[in-house]
Amino acid sequence: MALTLSIPERLARARGDLRMGVPVVLCGAGGAALVVAVEALDAARLEDLRRLGDPTLAITARRAETLKARAYDGDLARIVPPADAALDWFRSVADPADDLRAPMKGPLQSQRDGAADLHRAALALAKSAHLLPAALVVPVRDALALAGANGLTLLTLDEIAPVLAAVSPLDEVVSARVPMVASSAGRVHIFRPDDGGEEHYAIEIGRPDRSKPVLARLHSACFTGDVLGSLKCDCGPQLRAALAQMGEEGAGVLLYLNQEGRGIGLANKMRAYSLQDQGFDTVEANHRLGFEDDERDFSIGAEILRKMGFSSVRLLTNNPKKLAMMESCGLHVTERVPLKVGETAENRAYLATKAAKSGHLL
Repeated sequence: MALTLSIPERLARARGDLRMGVPVVLCGAGGAALVVAVEALDAARLEDLRRLGDPTLAITARRAETLKARAYDGDLARIVPPADAALDWFRSVADPADDLRAPMKGPLQSQRDGAADLHRAALALAKSAHLLPAALVVPVRDALALAGANGLTLLTLDEIAPVLAAVSPLDEVVSARVPMVASSAGRVHIFRPDDGGEEHYAIEIGRPDRSKPVLARLHSACFTGDVLGSLKCDCGPQLRAALAQMGEEGAGVLLYLNQEGRGIGLANKMRAYSLQDQGFDTVEANHRLGFEDDERDFSIGAEILRKMGFSSVRLLTNNPKKLAMMESCGLHVTERVPLKVGETAENRAYLATKAAKSGHLL
């Protein structure tokens, strides 16, 4: 029936539910569970969930390492909360904001037996909703009846796994001429993913020849650097320098990808900034939050370039991972064009970390 929701549509609804603190029902081969993001959980709902079963707290291995908890499942840990744990306890395990003030969270007991598939899916959903990667997981029976009686979104792992692992198809919505400082011959293309996620933008300078390598940059959104002129990073200067070089050459494409904070979202990026003020570098801050060094997916940029008719690029970047991703997605990189601008006293340590830990060629 045409009114039946597709898997991407149900996933989009589930992300919205998690952001509002509404539980989602996940079903797998080993059973079913109610999952809720700890960040959005409130005390009343916590008590309701406890009446349904014994909860576990799923956190990533990165966060578990910070808390000295055993990640028996490899990429995650299933923490057994104390019987009397209040909401503050769950939030303190999920959020590292007060780690230095109150470093002793445990000892934390990790589950070793049983499957972790539902917990893994819960963390993937939380990440995709740009929430802290920490989820309360409560095993339940008769999941279909429970979801129906309470109006909850129900997802099965077999259905959502391939969708979560793939890049959502993108379609161009509209394009229009936009005269810019860098070039009066500018055009902005808006691309919208089918899964209801953030839109991405392609800024086309001039009329690039589709039969030749195009000067291109994959630029991840940076509200603080691009808009506010933050001195903590080099993003704003890189954005302006890339557009200026394309304007000088008369042609190019800058992809503005909405993957703020290396893909963790602006709220989590601000959490990382707070941790940096406590003395942690950018990679350490991401790990303490439970994220990897870089959660971005540059294959989105490759798909947009292909949609625009390009097959080869001269890539403006200092990041070798972007080169490898372009090649793996079938776009030939004929040249890496360095982009070394924007160093300040405030971001010197940040740039050094990017070079030492993320392999940037600075």
